[in-house]
Amino acid sequence: MHDKTPRRFRSAAWFGKIDKDGFIHRSWMRNQGLPADVFDGRPVIGICNTWSELTPCNAHLRTLAERVKRGVWEAGGLPLEFPVTSTGESNIRPTAMLYRNLVSMDAEESIRANPIDGVVLLVGCDKTTPALVMGAASCDVPALVVSGGPMLNGKYRGEDIGSGTDLWRFSEEVRAGTMSVADFGEAEGCMSRSAGHCMVMGTASTMASMVEALGLGLPQNAATPAVDSRRLALAHEAGRRIVDLVRGDVRISTVLTRAAFENAIRVNAALGGSTNAVIHLLAIAGRVGVPLTLDDWDRLGHDVPTLVDLKPSGQFLMEDFYYAGGLPAVLRALGEQGLLHRDAATVNGRTIWENSRDAPNWNGEVIRPLDRPVVAHGGIAVLRGNLAPDGAVLKPSAASPALMRHRGRAVVFENIEHYKTRVADPDLDVDERCVLVLKNCGPRGYPGMPEVGNMGLPPKLLRRGVTDMVRISDARMSGTAYGTVVLHACPEAAVGGPLAVVRDGDMIELDVDKRVLRVDATEQELARRLATWRPSESPAGAGGYPQLYTRHVMQADRGADFDFLLGCRGHEVPRESH
Repeated sequence: MHDKTPRRFRSAAWFGKIDKDGFIHRSWMRNQGLPADVFDGRPVIGICNTWSELTPCNAHLRTLAERVKRGVWEAGGLPLEFPVTSTGESNIRPTAMLYRNLVSMDAEESIRANPIDGVVLLVGCDKTTPALVMGAASCDVPALVVSGGPMLNGKYRGEDIGSGTDLWRFSEEVRAGTMSVADFGEAEGCMSRSAGHCMVMGTASTMASMVEALGLGLPQNAATPAVDSRRLALAHEAGRRIVDLVRGDVRISTVLTRAAFENAIRVNAALGGSTNAVIHLLAIAGRVGVPLTLDDWDRLGHDVPTLVDLKPSGQFLMEDFYYAGGLPAVLRALGEQGLLHRDAATVNGRTIWENSRDAPNWNGEVIRPLDRPVVAHGGIAVLRGNLAPDGAVLKPSAASPALMRHRGRAVVFENIEHYKTRVADPDLDVDERCVLVLKNCGPRGYPGMPEVGNMGLPPKLLRRGVTDMVRISDARMSGTAYGTVVLHACPEAAVGGPLAVVRDGDMIELDVDKRVLRVDATEQELARRLATWRPSESPAGAGGYPQLYTRHVMQADRGADFDFLLGCRGHEVPRESH
């Protein structure tokens, strides 16, 4: 039951005045058929919706919004839905990551500028989740996240297939000549067969899980399929609960504590979650002023076993994960081993341990026991050395064990266009022991840091049966991807990081256990090369949002947020305009 003690809400600065301004605000809102008594002091709940038919993962969110509204009305609130820019991985060019910070600004300024007391964030595709959480965190209003949920399992010739993960596999098979173009086309219609986001443990599923692990989503937010009626019920319940949060003035900063971020890092390790979570959680932490670093990811996640056997690290899909027990079962396993801050608050008013301590695990193959993990040491490995002095990341659960300690000759691509023109050259001097190096695909270099780090292997090697090689870049990779891929090298090549001056033939050493990534070149040699290095012109050109982005984006180890967006600006009511 919520506390019905009257209190003055933020929206009263708009709707609570008996004067000209109050008349204007109430009267214009009433053209939507709202009765007078909805402005009687009840909390106004914004429903921040990333629905768009151009974002297939989020195309069903209008239906979820209606369910949230039902819950808000029932609990005595006034629900008002509003849109923000929607970013979908499948359509937006050059990369959705370029616009994550823009969407966060859209959400932040929409919340602050309007009569909103609390907000429900409707998200799905990868960047929509961190963007809206970042925006709400900058305002520090009561907030609750409802994810759109994963698609049903793909089905192809009697086999379960996962979006992204099996696409990469099929694509390589076509390039290797072991899958026909006709079969490739048939698989295309079998992969995405319902509403929802990727059904592997890609970035969308990872960030939905991070929402639940951080305490910002209701239990089972992460895994309930998009088309399951229980997803609608969760949205309905979220509408009720956000009214309680507003009445109790439970702001997002109450939930987003240091303990919550530590829980999320460990949960990501147990899930075999996306490397993109590193950048997004660093950015969210920066908005609420919680100190969080790359080293925290390594320290907190290194000894956590990967328990969830999902693609791309394993074999099952999100639908299976939900039926097995979902994230509460993982939280219980971690909590029983002392790997969880049990008293961390969540938006349903209970601690994270109260939400999960009795959670069942219905399938020990999908959610493995601690004594039989998918990978004994999961998490995200943070690598350092003269090639990435500010850090780079690798996902051990998706890598080949035989390549975790490796030394090889560099084959260098100066940018993604150079890679595309060079990689298929039959005369390319490359073998399976070489290290593929891609430059100028970081936050400023592309710009936007695209998901191209998991470079496809040279076709001449694919035809010989080679399935993995060490790859290094300042780019990201899709959470649906796999392989021994070193990402987010900092500083990036475009700002003069050491990656910028790596040359064909340089010997590169990778030792994941020792957390080492280095090129065989002395400090003096690297300095000599950098002295003659000149940055290339950004392909985005000058002007508009891309120019703002390249001027203000920070490096990946800072979450690739804008320097002027760090910290919480609060929700002080803007000055009147009438």
